[in-house]
Amino acid sequence: MAQKGNIGVTTENIFPVIKKFLYSDHDIFLREMVSNAVDATQKLKTLAAQGDFKGEIGDTTVRVSLDEKAGTLTISDHGIGMTEEEIDKYINQIAFSGVTDFLDKYKENANAIIGHFGLGFYSSFMVASKVEIITKSYKEGSKAVKWSCDGSPAFEIEDADKAERGSDIILHIADDCKEFLQKSKIEELLNKYCKFMAVPVAFGKKTEWKDGKNVETDEDNII
Repeated sequence: MAQKGNIGVTTENIFPVIKKFLYSDHDIFLREMVSNAVDATQKLKTLAAQGDFKGEIGDTTVRVSLDEKAGTLTISDHGIGMTEEEIDKYINQIAFSGVTDFLDKYKENANAIIGHFGLGFYSSFMVASKVEIITKSYKEGSKAVKWSCDGSPAFEIEDADKAERGSDIILHIADDCKEFLQKSKIEELLNKYCKFMAVPVAFGKKTEWKDGKNVETDEDNII
């Protein structure tokens, strides 16, 4: 059964604040999303090296995929994933104190603000009218969960159908940001921000020329 709640912020609505102050350059969102996915994957490797994760690490590729028809951009990883409790801790609770004053003072240095508040995930709302997280923790016995939010403080969390460990972040691209549904635009941003990540980052599949046209192969198109 789905649970509903409000994201814990001290301002009435954090998203207009983020949009107003943090990002003059909307392009940053993709760097933040991919960096989060890479971090989740690296954390799993660390746990395995420490003996705290006994399973198979398997494929560590972070995948970015577009669905123009559905209007979505998805960032997927096979990292540590999150439990429902972790979503509540890391996604639903944003501890802001005097945030508007702080942002006003330091608005010229957006990157420092992002790092200071750990706001990378929320940059997704720069371009998305709705964001969904479908995630399953590496922890034994964990259930998959789905979190969704439409950019208001209200969110919904429910059980999900996901067999594999890791997270899928699904961005429903807003009407005024449709350029982020263009393959060429996403490719440009990935090449700009995500070319030298600690794990492979793939965008769609490689193509080959066949019967007078480009057709997709089964091979990942690694950035």
